[in-house]
Amino acid sequence: MIANTPPAPYYAVIFTSLRTEGDQGYAGAAARMVELAREQPGFLGVESARGDDGVGITVSYWASEAAILAWKLHPEHSEIRERGRSTWYAQCCTRVCKVERDYEFKL
Repeated sequence: MIANTPPAPYYAVIFTSLRTEGDQGYAGAAARMVELAREQPGFLGVESARGDDGVGITVSYWASEAAILAWKLHPEHSEIRERGRSTWYAQCCTRVCKVERDYEFKL
């Protein structure tokens, strides 16, 4: 589903990852992180996709850099992030961007 974001400017956190083999609790933890993120002040939405090759991209949208930092420092998110590094991801990268403008097309 495409996130319904407000008019720009706002922020995007782009998380790109390469998964390891097997679930090992990943699906439940990923669902919990989306649920928890939705509860955070400044959270605007999320979009996520993963290819058959194991590469996934999740983009979360935030109202401010302060909201992004608060999410990064959230204890449960920090715990899951460390588990991702030790168990679920062979490689990952996080990019933080300011969305200056956006365009939309709908039928």
